[in-house]
Amino acid sequence: MAEPADGLPLPRRLWAVMAAALALIMSVIDGTIVNVALPTLADQFGVSPSSAIWIVNAYQLVITISLLSFSLLGDIYGYRRIFLSGIVAFGVSSLACALSRSFWMLTAARVLQGFGASAITSVNTAQLRTIYPRRQIGRGLSINAMIVAVSIAAGPSLASAILSVGTWPWLFALNVPLAVAAWVMGYRFLPKKEERIQARFDKVSAVANALTFGLLIYTLEGVAHHENRLYVVVQLLLLLAVGTFYVRRQLRMENPMLPFDLMRIPIFSLSVLTSVCSFTAQMLAMVSLPFFFQNTLGRSAVEIGLLLTPWPIATLVTAPVAGILVERIHPGILGSIGMAIFAAGLGLLAALPDVPTNLDIVWRLLLCGMGFGLFQTPNNTTLISSAPLNRSGSASGMLGMARLLGQTLGTTLVALLFGMVVQERSTHVCLLCGVAFAVVAGIVSSLRLSQAAPLRN
Repeated sequence: MAEPADGLPLPRRLWAVMAAALALIMSVIDGTIVNVALPTLADQFGVSPSSAIWIVNAYQLVITISLLSFSLLGDIYGYRRIFLSGIVAFGVSSLACALSRSFWMLTAARVLQGFGASAITSVNTAQLRTIYPRRQIGRGLSINAMIVAVSIAAGPSLASAILSVGTWPWLFALNVPLAVAAWVMGYRFLPKKEERIQARFDKVSAVANALTFGLLIYTLEGVAHHENRLYVVVQLLLLLAVGTFYVRRQLRMENPMLPFDLMRIPIFSLSVLTSVCSFTAQMLAMVSLPFFFQNTLGRSAVEIGLLLTPWPIATLVTAPVAGILVERIHPGILGSIGMAIFAAGLGLLAALPDVPTNLDIVWRLLLCGMGFGLFQTPNNTTLISSAPLNRSGSASGMLGMARLLGQTLGTTLVALLFGMVVQERSTHVCLLCGVAFAVVAGIVSSLRLSQAAPLRN
C-alpha cells in the first residue's frame, strides 16, 4: 500500500487513530486503576500498605526512566516498530499481572508493563504526525489531550465498577483483548514509511538517563517526606555526579537522548518550559483539593470523585475546539489565554467561601478544565511540530517528560507545603502556588509570539 506524503487518507486515518488511542487509553488508565485495589492487594499478599504502593510506583518509575530511551529508539528504528513492540509487552505483562500469585511476581510484572507503556507513550504523538496532514496535527493532539484527561479521571471509577462484579486480576486481564485489538489495527493501518535518523543507540546514555531521572525523583521524594538528611544529601551528590556526566555526554552527541539539539529551537524550549509549569500547577490543585474536600468540608470519597469530575469533562470539551483553533490562531495567544483562564479558576478556588455549595466548587473546576484544555492542545501541537520530522520521537519523549516532571514537582510541592503550613490553610496555599505557576506558564507562552507558528512555516 502506497504511503501518502502528508498524512493518511480517510478511512485509514481513523483506524490508525483508533489503534493509537486504544493503546494510550490502556497505558494511562493502568497508572491509576490499581489505586482502588491497593488495600485488597496488601491484605491478600500479606504486605504493608507502604509496600503495596510499589505496585503503583514501579509502573510510574519505569516509565519516567525509560521514556527518552524509547523515544530515541523510535527515531532510529521507526515509531511503528517501537509502538507495536510496546503493545506486545503491555499485553503479555498484563496477563502476567492477572496470573500473579505473589506480591513480588505482581511487582515484576508491573515493571514489564511500565516498559510497555513507556514504549507506547514515547512515540504516540510522533505517530500522529505521520497519521494526520501537517496542518491538522492539532486535531490529532486534541484527541490525545481528551484521552489523557478522561483516562486519568476514569481509572478509579472503572476499577470500582470492575471490582464490584469481579476480583482484582480482572483489572489487568481486560487489557489483553484490548492490546490484541490495538496491535492488529496498528499493524494493519499505521504508516510504514517514516523518516529516521542514522545513529547508533548509546547504551551508556540510556543507563545514565535512567539513573539521573530515577535519582531526581527519589531526591525530591526524600525532601518532600523529610527523610534522613544524610540519606538525602548522598542522593543529591549522586544525582549531581551522574547528571553532570549524562548532560556532558549528551552535549557531545549529534542526536542526543536528552534532545539538546531540539532545545536550541526557541519555540520548542519555550513550549517545554510552559508545559512543565502548567502540569506543576495542575498537580498542586488536583493533589491538595481532595484533602480540603475531605478534612475541611467532610465530603466522602465518592463525593470527592464526583466533585473533581467537571475538570476533565471541561478539558474533554475544550481540547478539540483548541485543536481546530490552532490552525488559525497563533499557539502563543491560545496558550496565554488558556493559562489566564486556568489561573483565574485556581484563584477562585482559593477564594471559596467558608461553607461552599457543590455549585460553588463545580463551576470553578469547570473554569480550570476549560483553561487547561485550551492551553494544552496548542502547546503540544507547537512542541511536536517545531521539531524536524525525523526527530519526532525525541520531541514526543520531551512532551511526556515535561508532563512527568511537572506532575512530580507539583506533588512534591504539595507534600512540602502540607508540612510547612497548618492544615486549615495548606490547600489554600497550594492553590495560590498553582496560580503563580500558571501565570508563569502564560507569560512563557506569550514569549512564543516572537516566533513563527510551526504549522504556518
